[in-house]
Amino acid sequence: MTIDRWVHQPYLDDTFPLALDSPFTLQDARRAGVPRHWLTLLTASGQLRHPIKGCYVPAQVRDDVLSRAACLRLVAPEDAVVVDRHAGWLLGADMLLQPNEHLEVLPVTMFLPAGRGRLRNGLSESGERSLLDRDIVEVHGLRVTTALRTALDLGRQRWPEPALTALDALHRLGHFSVDELVLEIDRFKRARWVTTLRLVAPHTDGRSQSGGETVIRWRWKHLPIPPPQPQVEVRTGRRLAFVDVGNAEMRAGVEFNGVEWHDDPASRARDADRAGWLDEDAGWSLDWLVSQDVYGREARVEEVIMSVHRRALARARRRTT
Repeated sequence: MTIDRWVHQPYLDDTFPLALDSPFTLQDARRAGVPRHWLTLLTASGQLRHPIKGCYVPAQVRDDVLSRAACLRLVAPEDAVVVDRHAGWLLGADMLLQPNEHLEVLPVTMFLPAGRGRLRNGLSESGERSLLDRDIVEVHGLRVTTALRTALDLGRQRWPEPALTALDALHRLGHFSVDELVLEIDRFKRARWVTTLRLVAPHTDGRSQSGGETVIRWRWKHLPIPPPQPQVEVRTGRRLAFVDVGNAEMRAGVEFNGVEWHDDPASRARDADRAGWLDEDAGWSLDWLVSQDVYGREARVEEVIMSVHRRALARARRRTT
């Protein structure tokens, strides 16, 4: 076995004596007959990545949260735990990653038990956290905070909207009820931003399918009009639709159109057909918001909600005359 074949290829091939789809340690390489100076040469020539001391990854393995977590699993202490948004992502709540984090991966949030210090490497954002045994579950061979504990942690943020967005995303996984969430809050009665958690936890609703829908629902709740519900079912004849945020009695709703689902000609045509049916056949008054309307400097959430409500109220009056 020689290194000459591999250094002149763009990627390692199946003649390489280690797995090509997962990270491996320096010890794994030595056992396979690959000396350390070969690893150094293969890293320099681009066939391997060396993201953390003692760990190597074939270049064909995508650099994402899962592969970085796999690296940490190989070299981190056994009692390290993935927490916060990366715990939620590993559990299935994809929307907890920061915008474009799938393109530019950030350090994985991996903490140690209280009194153990922190991990010090470029792959992790670390610290200490007091956790009970029931706060931890194993996912992909990693110790990860449960959906409930992750919600209790991510719900303690300064601002209510990102806190509720996280709670909705984790509640949608189906691992805990809103009552269970509320009952656990007293564990953190002196913790920072627990007041935010107390404020938003009772409003948690996993039916919201995006952060934009959560923000619209939260702001609607604070307006002096009939309250909203997420994913309101609308039926007429054989047609069925779900309005992202709305009030069924008023037949008023607001849709959040994420670019990834609504920015191609076919999607726009379906949206137009659906909007026409909801307006003409089902008698709903609707408006649409995109990300910059919800999160940008010129956000207009309340303005749109009140406009929809006024139009729905006028239609209701016409129906009764």
